[in-house]
Amino acid sequence: MPISPQAYRPEAKLLDLGDGFFDPVAPADFPETRTRFRNDRAATQIGVDTLSDDEWTRHFGRFEPLPGTLPQPFALRYHGHQFRNYNPDLGDGRGFTFAQMRDDRGRLMDLGTKGSGQTPWSRAGDGRLTLKGGMREILATEMLEALNVPTSRTLSLIETGEELQRGDEPSPTRSAVLVRLNHSHVRIGSFQRLAYHRDEAGLRKLVGYTLRNLYDEDSDDPVRLLDLVVGRTARLAARYMAAGFVHGVLNSDNINVTGESFDYGPWRFAPTWDPAFTAAYFDHQGLYAFGRQPEAIHWDVMQLAVALRQIAESDPLVAALDQFGPRYQPEVTQAILWRLGVRPRDPDTDRDLVQVTERALRTSEVGIDRFFFDVFGGDLPETYTDPWTEVRAALASYEPRKDRSHAYWSGEPCSMLIDEVEAIWAPIADNDDWTLLTAKVAAIRNMGDALAE
Repeated sequence: MPISPQAYRPEAKLLDLGDGFFDPVAPADFPETRTRFRNDRAATQIGVDTLSDDEWTRHFGRFEPLPGTLPQPFALRYHGHQFRNYNPDLGDGRGFTFAQMRDDRGRLMDLGTKGSGQTPWSRAGDGRLTLKGGMREILATEMLEALNVPTSRTLSLIETGEELQRGDEPSPTRSAVLVRLNHSHVRIGSFQRLAYHRDEAGLRKLVGYTLRNLYDEDSDDPVRLLDLVVGRTARLAARYMAAGFVHGVLNSDNINVTGESFDYGPWRFAPTWDPAFTAAYFDHQGLYAFGRQPEAIHWDVMQLAVALRQIAESDPLVAALDQFGPRYQPEVTQAILWRLGVRPRDPDTDRDLVQVTERALRTSEVGIDRFFFDVFGGDLPETYTDPWTEVRAALASYEPRKDRSHAYWSGEPCSMLIDEVEAIWAPIADNDDWTLLTAKVAAIRNMGDALAE
């Protein structure tokens, strides 16, 4: 098999947890496997970029086991709060984890699926993914990666030749199976399930697994784990805000313990800095609105603390949880300065700049992507008048972190608003024309190169 022996480092750490944490499952037998998206940039980081097209579909469409890793797919067990209501009937219902390996940074990575068939946790679902849903996840992950948000990456999208019935889009619609590359699929809800069953031994085992394999710490300390998760999730919340991104469904089963965003359903990018902007049509109360995302993620991390209370004292857990706000503030400052394209100065000055920038964005209703494109490097064009006077004055003392010599800055800002998502899908649906998607991925990566350090 043409897998790079220098880059491919298989693992099977998930097996250390034992079968109480997952269920062995079989993938669906699809009528066809037709590769629609192959992310060789991500594949290079785990040593599978040299797979032939036929091998690619066998491993990521038929799920023939990769050498040296998990012997078969496993559907993970978890619970979670969904819109603040506890649900003990969750678990991988249309996906599974089927491989683990180290990436080029040495991190333990999972290959997980979406749309790979029914599992014991499917309930009434068909275990499938629409092709449009897979396309949307490609766009979300590519855009977030370019905007410096810790995210899963879409490794593969394969059309599977089935017709699906869905209530929220025209049906029948085409089907697909997606493979994501993720730094763990251990969720806050994974700990909630163990706490629900009062499985203290299982909680301790999962704490140790997470610390050793995902944080590289030789520890079994639940307080230390919570402290690390607080820091990672505060960073995630901050970078969502700087990116203008709305996940849409920040339930506790959708927050993993490495602080890496994943599982994109009704996501959207906000056109303007509107704290009330929502992504999910069913989020009637605005629970996961753009401006409420830090609160929502903090609430989810609180549920991890509640679960860990079974194996740790309350006071140190509360102390760790209380650090979410103090950690979020410098993270959001750093994230917005990164998008402004300027180097940090000192905490007070940086915080003042971010505050006046947020205020001007909110009151002016200038497009988020337009503004950050125009201001990158700290030189705000003169066309920005009131309420931008304070922002221009605050930026005057800042140095650019990178110049604007990249070709990206001679064009127009790269955005990903809902109308463009629909426009990219339309020719795929009508004529099987993937040109717009291919071009958009290239444009997003071009932006990412321009923004990168």
